[in-house]
Amino acid sequence: MSTFSNTTGPTPFGFFDSDSDFQSEADNIVTFVKRKMGDDILSVELTKKQIWGNFEESCLEYGSILNQYQAKSQLIQFLGMPTTGSDGHMSGSEGKYPRENLEYLIRFAEPYAMEAGVGGSYNMISGSIELEKDRQDYDIYSELKNSDGDVIFTSSSNAAPRTKLKISEVFHFGPEGAYRFFDTTSAINYLNNEFSFESFTPETIFYVLPVFEDILRAGQLDLSNRVRRSNYSYKVIGTKIRIFPKPSSSDPKKLYIRVMYHPDPLNPAYHDETIDGVSNLSNIPFGNLNYNKINSIGRQWIRQYCLALSREQLGLVRSKFGSIPVPGAEVSLNGDNLISQGREDKDKLVTSLKEMLDTLTYDKIMETASARSEFIQKQLRFSPMPNGWSIFMG
Repeated sequence: MSTFSNTTGPTPFGFFDSDSDFQSEADNIVTFVKRKMGDDILSVELTKKQIWGNFEESCLEYGSILNQYQAKSQLIQFLGMPTTGSDGHMSGSEGKYPRENLEYLIRFAEPYAMEAGVGGSYNMISGSIELEKDRQDYDIYSELKNSDGDVIFTSSSNAAPRTKLKISEVFHFGPEGAYRFFDTTSAINYLNNEFSFESFTPETIFYVLPVFEDILRAGQLDLSNRVRRSNYSYKVIGTKIRIFPKPSSSDPKKLYIRVMYHPDPLNPAYHDETIDGVSNLSNIPFGNLNYNKINSIGRQWIRQYCLALSREQLGLVRSKFGSIPVPGAEVSLNGDNLISQGREDKDKLVTSLKEMLDTLTYDKIMETASARSEFIQKQLRFSPMPNGWSIFMG
């Protein structure tokens, strides 16, 4: 029966103690380490628990390095997801190959959509300002009111506004441009641009044109009407808005404005659990690798790393005593050499593993596959084709 499974608390953390593959390997790793360091000739001053602790640390180090490189390939897919696995623990995702999606790109593009007025995660509100005859300047913070007549943004006369607002749209323009088509050489067309002729369609000519022609012409006419005919415009500076032209009617009119609060990235308009989800490498739901699922490549790396850790640890033990007195002489210990060699072996193993993983991230795999496809096409160009055969490379 395994000595490891009968030992109380064989490893410091016990992450792999219940794994049968780890248990059977644990007893063998003790023999492997001691024999590699000459235990048959000179006793190795390490206990089984010390070697088992190094064995556990080697598994953790291997898993940590692999998870780092897995995160480099998959972090985009995990952003916003719950920070725990389906079982409520930080595990499960490290051994899966997730389906990719465009959630990251869609979320990244969302602010641009919001600026264009076609989406976003923050609510807008509408208010109005009562216009007065011959008055052009109005304070947005103190005079913008909702439908109940209450000031939307509370501020005192002697203090800055409590919160920053952002104007999204000001409804201050003449009627929309009619969908009409004028002969470009018509003099009446120029008059329509100069005067407020809103309902006339002189010399109208109907064409059978692509739909995009209609859209472009309508946009041009709408812009022409806004700029040349109505002369309605506004300017915002600080908390003030100045409107043009100067109101000339004594009848009360309202200027409608759509605004939004300064966006708080942690408080959108809806309850968003993804804000509390995965945000970086520190909370991606990757747990320890299961030892029974690590293949022979990984297990050999773990054995060698365990040996390097044990060699360093033995050097630390022996360095406590520079020499041991024996009858008629002294025996010098090689603690410093063991420490140096153990650390050098560890660095080499970690470097070689990282160099290999650098070539195996998903991006690198795609580059390799692309290069291989190009090489295959080049080779096929020089391959003789039998009569009647054709190979089509898409």
